[in-house]
Amino acid sequence: MLADDMGFSDLGCYGSEIRTPNIDSLAQSGVRFTHFRNTARCCPSRTSLLTGLYAHQAGVGHMVNPRPTLPGYQGDLNKSCVTIAQVLRGAGYQTMMSGKWHVTPNNARKHNWPLQRGFDRFYGIISGAASYYQPWTLTRDNNPIEPEGENYYLTDAIARNAATYIEEAKQSDPFFLYVGFTSPHWPLHAFDSDIERYPGRYRDGWDALRAERHERMIRTGLVDKKWGLTPRDSEVPAWKDAPDREWQQRRMEVYAAQIDRMDRNVGTILETLRRTGREQETMILFLADNGGCAEELPGGRLNNNSPKQTRDGRPMRSGNDPTIMPGGEDTFASYGIGWANASNTPFRRYKHWVHEGGIATPLIARWPAGIARHGALTHENGHVIDIMATCVDLAGASYPELHNGERVLPMEGRSLAPAFQGKSITRRDAFYWEHEGNRAVVDGRYKLVSRFPDRWELYDLEPDRCELRDLSGSDAARVQRMVGRYDRWAARCNVLPWDEVRKIKAADAGG
Repeated sequence: MLADDMGFSDLGCYGSEIRTPNIDSLAQSGVRFTHFRNTARCCPSRTSLLTGLYAHQAGVGHMVNPRPTLPGYQGDLNKSCVTIAQVLRGAGYQTMMSGKWHVTPNNARKHNWPLQRGFDRFYGIISGAASYYQPWTLTRDNNPIEPEGENYYLTDAIARNAATYIEEAKQSDPFFLYVGFTSPHWPLHAFDSDIERYPGRYRDGWDALRAERHERMIRTGLVDKKWGLTPRDSEVPAWKDAPDREWQQRRMEVYAAQIDRMDRNVGTILETLRRTGREQETMILFLADNGGCAEELPGGRLNNNSPKQTRDGRPMRSGNDPTIMPGGEDTFASYGIGWANASNTPFRRYKHWVHEGGIATPLIARWPAGIARHGALTHENGHVIDIMATCVDLAGASYPELHNGERVLPMEGRSLAPAFQGKSITRRDAFYWEHEGNRAVVDGRYKLVSRFPDRWELYDLEPDRCELRDLSGSDAARVQRMVGRYDRWAARCNVLPWDEVRKIKAADAGG
């Protein structure tokens, strides 16, 4: 199960005040990772999750805007990768998906739609962000469809179809199910009854919320007190100085309602597993595709992903306009930088960037028949490239060298199974990131990171995971070694300097 644009501290079991009892139950009967990371953006994270490769190796180093002249940034899954579904189907698994795909352009070719990439059944959207009431690119298997019913809500529909797939799966064969929620990605859409579960909860603002969550995270062992708490983002005013505070509170209330609703739908899936007798033998992994999203949607401008009017004919009111309270079907807004700063407590930066706020994700592993540790924390480093290796390992599947006559790149990740049992994971290499010129290397306790177009920074994550004390000036030799490793990885994995990518994209657009 994959959440969309959800920060590190947004689940109850990771320090949040948001009600997530069903997801928390997974943590209570499983293992939580404190040092797991995604790739800071939706398309690359989904690509790495599905393929076990760095996203550039599979052709989706940025988004899904086609750039065929750039192998690492072509915006479409290439022929050098296979998906978890393709590998597990070869091992006798039934393969189903419900939710957001977003690893291929939305076009009529369908060559990389889920059914062409190993899934037996699919319900969801091919594209990225979408209205929860009128999602565009809604698809069943290979056929575009319309939302069903006047009370349609995408989060509910994703879980309902996932539950149906479990109910209809053959009991004689194992199954793999990928649930790609769009919650809590903008737009801020939630039912009034869900928003009303959080009245006044955020009246004290983002400063108080960050402190509250941080204290709770220290108490539960998710973060180390010595890391400290990053200062409030310089672009965010102190809450006492923030304009339009009633509107600001409402934004966070809707965001919380979206996660709350997602949790209740996780409960629907868990109940279906129990009712069908599948619970004990089913391993569940729950994570997010990137950190909290600081994107502000301009007021008065209709977003490309927004319908032009509601189902009953009302015009859309699009963008972050303080005169428009978000949540309703006729709105299309985001929760903004101040609340994203709180979502990513205690870390720096957001979605897009590869400082810890952009790449740190909750990961919960629950498997009643296979994980005896309950309510445990593991501090092992992990990366979304490890999901494929874990599934292949636990399913006893064979990862191919060839697929449809094409040579397949070997998996980059390692199985997380040892960490489930409290053991260490043996790594062959460091972890690497590049997104929009933001770059990073994590090698054990050290992290080299750069926010485009700035210089490299170096942090010792053991005492300073919040990246507050840059060591690059005092440990130049380590910086040089780690830069060399990054450069070798970049050359191997089709990663280019971002200025060069932008220049080629501009030339392609002009031509």
